[in-house]
Amino acid sequence: MSLRVGIGYDSHRLAGEGPLILGGVEIPHDLGLQGHSDADVLSHAITDAILGAAGAGDIGRHFPPEDERWRDADSIELLGQVLAKLGCSVLNVDATVICEEPKLAPHVAAIVARLSDAIGAPVSVKATTNEGMGAIGRGEGIAATAVALIELD
Repeated sequence: MSLRVGIGYDSHRLAGEGPLILGGVEIPHDLGLQGHSDADVLSHAITDAILGAAGAGDIGRHFPPEDERWRDADSIELLGQVLAKLGCSVLNVDATVICEEPKLAPHVAAIVARLSDAIGAPVSVKATTNEGMGAIGRGEGIAATAVALIELD
């Protein structure tokens, strides 16, 4: 058995119209995240953690932002493509979303269910603020971190 751990991080600017997607779930908010795909920072951080654990680069290498095929792509589908390509088993994921607004507590159960279903493993999601510090603290964006434990097949 070969166990590997990976860490992922992503951030996107909050600007313009929604939708705001986190962990594959649409969250009610006045602003959406800007990005080439659906800008789902949580799914991107998790994808990067899994890719890192497998030693397979990062999400930008697999789905380059200059490639129009990935414009407005569903990040849960991108995560599924990565899992199929890697041929590994994800044992668990732990993730944290960092934002001032919106409050995520009412949505965490739906996010966990969506991600656990997509990954086929337990997922833990937490939310915290940046205590008003920096761009995230000023509400200019949202960031996420993730750790994934995988078993190479």
